[in-house]
Amino acid sequence: MSVEEGTANHGRLLGTVHGPQDVKRMTAEQLDILAAEIRDFLIAKVSRTGGHVGPNLGVVELTLAMHRVFDSPRDRLLFDTGHQAYVHKILTGRQEGFDKLRQRGGLSGYPSQAESEHDLIENSHASTALSYADGLAKAYALRGEKRSVVAVVGDGALTGGMCWEALNNIATAGNPLVIVVNDNGRSYSPTIGGLADHLSSLRLNPGYEKVLDTVKDALGNTPFVGKPMYEVLHAVKKGIKDAVAPQAMFEDLGIKYVGPVDGHDVPAVEAALRAAKNFGGPVIVHAVTRKGYGYRPAEDDEADCLHGPGAFDAETGKLLAVPSVKWTNVFADELVAIADERPDVVGITAAMAEPTGIATLARKYPERVYDVGIAEQHAATSAAGLAMGGLHPVVAVYATFLNRAFDQVLLDVAMHKLPVTFVLDRAGITGPDGPSHYGIWDMSVFGVVPGLRIAAPRDSATLREELREAVAVDDGPTILRFPTGTVAADLPAVRRVGPVDVLAESARTDVLLVAVGSFAGLGVEVATRVAEQGYGVTVVDPRWVRPVPAELVELAAGHRLVVTVEDGVRIGGVGSALAQAMRDADVRVPVKDLGVPADWHPHGSRAQILADLRLTAQDVARDVTGWISGLDAAPVDPAPNGARAQS
Repeated sequence: MSVEEGTANHGRLLGTVHGPQDVKRMTAEQLDILAAEIRDFLIAKVSRTGGHVGPNLGVVELTLAMHRVFDSPRDRLLFDTGHQAYVHKILTGRQEGFDKLRQRGGLSGYPSQAESEHDLIENSHASTALSYADGLAKAYALRGEKRSVVAVVGDGALTGGMCWEALNNIATAGNPLVIVVNDNGRSYSPTIGGLADHLSSLRLNPGYEKVLDTVKDALGNTPFVGKPMYEVLHAVKKGIKDAVAPQAMFEDLGIKYVGPVDGHDVPAVEAALRAAKNFGGPVIVHAVTRKGYGYRPAEDDEADCLHGPGAFDAETGKLLAVPSVKWTNVFADELVAIADERPDVVGITAAMAEPTGIATLARKYPERVYDVGIAEQHAATSAAGLAMGGLHPVVAVYATFLNRAFDQVLLDVAMHKLPVTFVLDRAGITGPDGPSHYGIWDMSVFGVVPGLRIAAPRDSATLREELREAVAVDDGPTILRFPTGTVAADLPAVRRVGPVDVLAESARTDVLLVAVGSFAGLGVEVATRVAEQGYGVTVVDPRWVRPVPAELVELAAGHRLVVTVEDGVRIGGVGSALAQAMRDADVRVPVKDLGVPADWHPHGSRAQILADLRLTAQDVARDVTGWISGLDAAPVDPAPNGARAQS
């Protein structure tokens, strides 16, 4: 029977779920059936749209138990990261939205306040939920509100430093807070049996803790015997617990621990959550789950258990898209080629070895690749140390995630003029993952870093070339940024002026169109459209956008109008930097900068969003034609160096 048939024939119970209250009324047998129906539903829906199917198959029972124990939205449920919230969305009345998951007008792939009162935090960058939870718990305590705060944290997110900063503060504050560790990365079996259940309950019994405090106070006032006796008793208690469950490091922080529990056993998880809820202080519930659970293609996928595939065949799990050469593939292959030639080149990634291409280097040179977990700040400063030690690190992360390490890039790498190359995948508008994952900030944010060079290749040939140029730099950091998806067809230059590639030119020098990175092809198309209106356009790809090449300023001086188009925020972007460089050189040619407005742009396809932002060839050509024709109608004042000034 197909997955679709299974959904149709066995989805009757799921059809009765319109909110968490419907789940609370179900029997244990019904919950087992519902869990199976949810998995059928997830596979059928996500196979058509793409999305994070593997992580959500692993949290079905865990999410059911949470909604049976807690009362959302009064009790706040936080997900870290938010891609494991699909089941939460299903149980909170959003089943219909899955037909257009991650598409224009459909559900976001992450929690969204605009969708539901049951969603709270949206940014879905890992390792943040515990800090949110700490603040919420403190706020509710100060306001006298009896509300539970529950943070579901993946074991991967726990590799991030913010988690441990938050845990330290959570333990100090002592407020009621439940931390569910969704552990799908460990293979040890959960502790089962009556003794383990009894000890877990005992540890979370407030009366038990009061007795210990009373004993401690009494013995502490007894000379000679008291304090040593208490320490012995405490050591015995702690030793028994350590023999049953690996909670030592959490309880050393002062946070109670229960588990590990089988994350696919609803009654077991529910019992642990109820005990944690009633404890009155911070508690960690350790749930062992299996990513992709219940769907053989996901369970058998050794790379990442179908973590976040595009559309796929529901029966086989195979991707439906025709294989193509991706930007990431080109980078990965060229990095290996460079590593073959240079033994000092090493790779670093932050838990993204496969998605960023670093895994290709790791397969050939495993001793030269370091995966630091979800810890971009540490990755940057560790890279600084590697560079100080005589190596050239290549740090590969998604563009949106390097934002988290700005201080480290600025002060730990750049201030020391260290040769570290940051390779930013998924730069620009990426589409389905939404605003938290758009890589639109890097050219603006990192453009202020002294000594940092930023390159934006337009195709596979320039990616390879600019990567080699980047790792050849030995007196400061470099950034190489490129978009997601299929790499653009090679676009040869007509000629090169310094580092700047001229892609198209005309006998007339009306407009200098500076097309950054992936917008190079768009620039050439715009030139053709504008030429039909009688104007000449020179299209250039600066290749290295920071610092602004002097040759680019010289080219600007020879045109009547300069237009920049970039796949990043306009504020502080390439256009802004070029305009400043032109002012500094007293080149008074008007500049128009086109880019992404600094805003939270909704999810959808890249093409849809660029159309909304008027960053299509047709829109840009119309704007350029209007601007240059406007100059013809306006008075013109003489300007130095043959340049013209707009009145």
